Amino acid sequence: MYGRQDKVINFASSARKLPPHCLEAEEAILGGILLDPNAIMRVSDRLKPYHFYFNAHQQIYTSALRLSATEQPTDLIAIANWLETKDLLFRVGGRNKLLSLVESCVSAVNIDVLADLVIGKWKRRELGRLGTLALELQHSADDEVTLEQACSQLQTQIYNLQQGENTSSSSHISEVMTDTYQIVEERNQRLAPLGIPTGFYDFDLIINGGFNRGDLVIIAGRPSMGKSAIAAQIGFNVAQMQNLPVVLFSLEMSKTQIAMRLLANAANVESNYLKTGRISNCQWQPISTAVKDISELPIYLNDCPTPSLTYFEAECRRIMALERRELGLMIIDYLQLMGDGNVNRNNEIAAITRGLKRLAMKLQVPIICLSQLSRAVETRPNKRPILSDLRDSGGIEQDGDKVIMLYRDEYYKLDSIERGICEVIVVKHRDGATGTVKLLFDNQFVKFKNLARSGW
Repeated sequence: MYGRQDKVINFASSARKLPPHCLEAEEAILGGILLDPNAIMRVSDRLKPYHFYFNAHQQIYTSALRLSATEQPTDLIAIANWLETKDLLFRVGGRNKLLSLVESCVSAVNIDVLADLVIGKWKRRELGRLGTLALELQHSADDEVTLEQACSQLQTQIYNLQQGENTSSSSHISEVMTDTYQIVEERNQRLAPLGIPTGFYDFDLIINGGFNRGDLVIIAGRPSMGKSAIAAQIGFNVAQMQNLPVVLFSLEMSKTQIAMRLLANAANVESNYLKTGRISNCQWQPISTAVKDISELPIYLNDCPTPSLTYFEAECRRIMALERRELGLMIIDYLQLMGDGNVNRNNEIAAITRGLKRLAMKLQVPIICLSQLSRAVETRPNKRPILSDLRDSGGIEQDGDKVIMLYRDEYYKLDSIERGICEVIVVKHRDGATGTVKLLFDNQFVKFKNLARSGW
């Protein structure tokens, strides 16, 4: 056994290689920033300190970002003084290091290309880290990390890497404030959207222009109030008016039933006619036109009966990869059909809403989740719902950024003077005021409409 050698090990060639990096590119970027006061503005939106391989370069680039964020120069003297006040100048190699960066750089003309090169090297280093993570997850016990959790964790990090983002990175307040000021300025000039509009003008006014990315929106109501209809209508409006991808997860209705509602809505043909097939000759043309128009919209329907949070995330990421852009809206119909029906239902629902809020933040998409109300509404003289009527858990109230209740007076009073009117009651609004708007609900077409448009 010891006398046989099938393979000669070359220890020199098998020595551990350094992670991918490019010293010359990192130095050229920093030298360009020290030479050209406008150079950092060309790369600061995508090149981050953690992209640099060498810690000294990370510190120098961070100092340049801080100075630029406060509209100060990023020349050799300014950066040297900033590092010195933070007791970092000696750690990065002193003034001689900064001087060598300037002397070795001719100009910042290629700084954009060099930034892409440095980011590419960082991505390759991240691939190695993900490989190590995969090995760790491979050997983890089933009770510590399930296979579904392991795949979801890897999938999330691979997606972040493809998008060039590091979601675990922290940002200095100066960077955040600069971005925030720019957003406020653009909104003042009407250059940036206030949110993702729902298509209902008065409602959008109350919620500051639309849904924010990362919002968890709860739409609640008693049965037959129109929860599913208004959610589908908002989804249709977002896809049609904003041309943004929308995914609707229905735990209650099949894909065909949802499509039938959308078709009745768009073709202005009563849903009962579509269900029974009693279509007149004059109705075929609007139906055909509506089918064509709807088919071209970026709307995705899913009727998986038992979805989990990881399933939601995986499907959303798949759609985002297909569309090659962010989602405009995610809809779940409805909350109480999720989970395993554990004995402690309140804790289970609270865990689900907490997970949905995290998912909204992670994917940067507004999530509309429909919810039932308790029967306590029926015992009161005034049937309009309030926040405490949410069924099963206070977690819904806690995690929802916006909680919206629906009320139709004709449901309780056949002689109501507000027949066909639905009150959309904003009972919780984390970013602004609460209030009530009224929409027209056309039951035969399963369609919500604006009553009147309010001006700014």
